[in-house]
Amino acid sequence: MKKIAVVCNYVLRPDRIGGMDRFYQLYNQKLMEKEVEVDWYFTNYTPFDFYKGMNIYSANGGSVEQLFLTKNVSEQKAYNTVVTHFTELCTSFYKECHQLYPKANMIAVDHNPRPLEGFSFKKRIKKRIAGFLYAKYIHQFIGVSQYTVNHILNDYGIFLKKKTQVVYNGIDTNVFAKRIQPNKNKFIVASHLRASKGIQDLLKALSLIDNAILKNVVVDIYGEGPYEETLKKLSKEYQLEKNVFFRGSSANLNELFCEYAYMIQPTYMECFSLSILESLSANVPVITTTVGGNLEVLTNGVNGFVYEPGDSKALGIILEGIISDKKTIKEETSNLIEEEYYLEKMVSEHIKLLPCI
Repeated sequence: MKKIAVVCNYVLRPDRIGGMDRFYQLYNQKLMEKEVEVDWYFTNYTPFDFYKGMNIYSANGGSVEQLFLTKNVSEQKAYNTVVTHFTELCTSFYKECHQLYPKANMIAVDHNPRPLEGFSFKKRIKKRIAGFLYAKYIHQFIGVSQYTVNHILNDYGIFLKKKTQVVYNGIDTNVFAKRIQPNKNKFIVASHLRASKGIQDLLKALSLIDNAILKNVVVDIYGEGPYEETLKKLSKEYQLEKNVFFRGSSANLNELFCEYAYMIQPTYMECFSLSILESLSANVPVITTTVGGNLEVLTNGVNGFVYEPGDSKALGIILEGIISDKKTIKEETSNLIEEEYYLEKMVSEHIKLLPCI
């Protein structure tokens, strides 16, 4: 039986079932149908029903790359292919994988966003050296957007062009309830709470809007992270406690998106956002920045509104325009996702990458 390993620097949680979780599950199912056995390696996992039937190894919060290497040094599993998600590219891990499995095909999928201001000169040099040393052990580089592919080549070397391609993220459009007539003053944020997600800019933008306009506005923020307390303090400082609510993590965002008029994603760095796809699938337009692959799926004024990252004033103008009925999105936003960015297409294209199929 053909056998592959998938190594993911990703934590599996029952209170956060998102697009990648659905990808992992369907990918596993489709490969089993083709009589391909899959071993999964994750950063952390405590068993729950969504992942029932999958063969999962957990690093228990440690290094998932080290888990894979240690386990396979002792057990010598016979893998035809090793696929990585969310790991750093071009590290010694790939060389060690090659030493363990010299005949296995190595596929590295890059989901990692780049900083808005770019890497430091020192880090750019280190990445070029890493590309020279370790890229030869990776047979295929996959970017989740054209933006990502461009940065793989920029970071590690243009010589990788022949073995680098785009496979766009996709989502399960069937699980998203569609927006019909939501309250136009109700907005959702679905994000990890860290500084690079720019939610502090959203709070600043709200503080710039006249109180008479703002009084009926609700912004629900779903997510957790190290910046949560800072954001709560800023919300209090800006006197937004009657407008902004921190809802924590939710496993049923697919049912919640449709209750909102817009999703706001004021991010500084992004590859190709699953949250944007999910929101659009629910027919909820998106307000976001021009970073990463956002403009590969969003058209300003058609399925959302875009502005330059960090520009709280511009975001405030967009929000005020929506609240005062001067700005609106009239077109269905779900059609594009159902036609181009659906989960079955993503899974199919990832399976096509496997030489053992």
